[in-house]
Amino acid sequence: MIDADGFRPNIGIMICNEDCQLLWARRIQQDAWQFPQGGIKRHESPEQALFRELHEEVGLDDTQVKILGRTQNWLNYRLPKRYIRADQHPTCIGQRQLWYLLRLNCEESAVKLDHSPHPEFDYWRWVNYWYPIHGVVEFKQAVYRRALAELAPLLFSPQKIQSC
Repeated sequence: MIDADGFRPNIGIMICNEDCQLLWARRIQQDAWQFPQGGIKRHESPEQALFRELHEEVGLDDTQVKILGRTQNWLNYRLPKRYIRADQHPTCIGQRQLWYLLRLNCEESAVKLDHSPHPEFDYWRWVNYWYPIHGVVEFKQAVYRRALAELAPLLFSPQKIQSC
């Protein structure tokens, strides 16, 4: 589903542990790291897409996480021209995302990257909260910065945010 502006509605998922570290996943057979994310299907709410993608990409269900919050507004990023499929109609020029911050409420061994018949990731690890801004591909960095900054107060005091 592509909107009238050429953006694909999508959800982004940040999962934190009790130490406020975030789950950081490597795309299968690539040296590319990112947060789990995925498209919102027609007639699906953002929260329904969140739990579907959470289950498909990391094998967790709604009982194993707690929603701490989400971005108030949609955050957009544009794809570099080399990734735009001009032969696709409608043409997708990027993602329009709502970002969710979740807390893992179970053992980390419950994370299963091979839960889906078509896994997105082959490895994951915990990283410092701010690490993903510079660890993700360049064209997603601004969206990651905005999402992390907006959701940081849910985990950290104002003084802690400024010192990180």
